[in-house]
Amino acid sequence: MYSFMGGGLFSAGVGNILLVISTATDYWMQYHKSGSYMHHGLWRYCVPGKCMTHTDSIAYWDATRAFMILSILACFFGIIIGFLVLLAMAVYTGMTVNYYGKRYWNWRFSWSYIMGWVSVVLTFFSGTLYVYVLCQVHFMFMK
Repeated sequence: MYSFMGGGLFSAGVGNILLVISTATDYWMQYHKSGSYMHHGLWRYCVPGKCMTHTDSIAYWDATRAFMILSILACFFGIIIGFLVLLAMAVYTGMTVNYYGKRYWNWRFSWSYIMGWVSVVLTFFSGTLYVYVLCQVHFMFMK
């Protein structure tokens, strides 16, 4: 059971990174035209040597952009969860060290505990990426 939890945590972290990369990059589609390769993403399209912002408002592009932005915004809950996990881990650490450190000499934290701290780091990392991408998207709209 614990291995599934660890795998889920890893998958969530990798999934979040892939979501950010997918939303931010200009390679949603690549094609060959007039002897050169062109590509475009949600925000820009690129021809050899030059990238430009999409000016057309096509319904499926707008829907895709909206759902990607909503998914990034939903990850702000991840930041809140990260703080709650941090608090939980800090309380557990403090109480465990205080209790067992005084009564027993031969004890140590085990892998489940370490997985908890890894989840704190990954949650904050994931939240930081989403905030960065959100700022970049906002900056791109302001240009």
